[in-house]
Amino acid sequence: MARWGIGRLPSVHPTTVLLTRSVAIVLALLVGGAVLAAIGYDVLSLGKRVAVATFGSPFGLEDLGLLVTPLILTGLATTVTLRIGLWNIGGEGQFYAGAIGATAAGTFLHGPDPLMLLAMFAAGALGGALWILIPALARAFAEVNEIITTLLLNFVAALLVFYLCTGPWRDRKAAVISATPRIPYEIPELSGNLHYGILIAVGVVVVVAGLLAFTKWGYEVRLSGANRHAAHYAGVPVRRRLIEAMLLSGAVAGIAGMLEVAGTVHHLQGGISNNFGYLGVLVAVLAGNFTLAVLAGSLLMAVILNGGIVLQSYGMTTNEVLALTGLVLLFTAIGEQLAYYRPVRIAGA
Repeated sequence: MARWGIGRLPSVHPTTVLLTRSVAIVLALLVGGAVLAAIGYDVLSLGKRVAVATFGSPFGLEDLGLLVTPLILTGLATTVTLRIGLWNIGGEGQFYAGAIGATAAGTFLHGPDPLMLLAMFAAGALGGALWILIPALARAFAEVNEIITTLLLNFVAALLVFYLCTGPWRDRKAAVISATPRIPYEIPELSGNLHYGILIAVGVVVVVAGLLAFTKWGYEVRLSGANRHAAHYAGVPVRRRLIEAMLLSGAVAGIAGMLEVAGTVHHLQGGISNNFGYLGVLVAVLAGNFTLAVLAGSLLMAVILNGGIVLQSYGMTTNEVLALTGLVLLFTAIGEQLAYYRPVRIAGA
């Protein structure tokens, strides 16, 4: 006699995960819309306004692109460490460190624009990598939990930026007391306020995805993340790969800081990150273990953020917007997990 139960599959096709997430997002919007309608909002009107403001004008698309660019990279930063079984919660601090490095290069070095942008790019990546170096070494050699160390360094980086912007690097000719002078080197504009940084971010994702999928190094990283003991037994230098993966993660987050400085804000200031580092963790969760899925996850997060701004401009409170955002993310996470479960026949008496 056989009976039915629920079994979890070890892996599923990415298309299945995408389908379940799409259904989950639709269900979240339906539930959220029903709640908003019950408390007196015109849901259809609000939805139309959000769609038009986000996708119906060049200005809306440019704003969306400016949000997507840093989210792609901070989401990728967390995804890289997830592939080796670690959590980098310090994307915020590494973003700030990259912004500091890029600002230093753009302020104190001089040269042709293309060369200086490359120098700022390298300085941003180096700043992010250096900021995660201590957590990487602590995790590799002393088994110190990387979640704690990377998270705590976020606050140190934020305070360091505040110190620099109000102290030695402050623009003393401007009315704003927490910003550096404008950096003369800027990433060229792609359309309106949107700059070529979005193409750089997409390119970094493609390069890292190829590195993880088609190289020996990427295979060893993935093997170490799947089973560290088996990887060590197979001759993989697990400790070295762990450090390298974390340094790559920090460098990617640092590049996000550089693009924000050179492409969007054009100077270093307190709060320049706008929580992109923390939001990158959510993007990585939405992407799962699929590196290229970071692009879709960051786009979804950018749409949610931009939609929240629009909704607040039409009278919704911050708490209501956060509740709706959390509902979408919760349903999406649940949908991803449900994709791995199937009805199975269980043989038994």
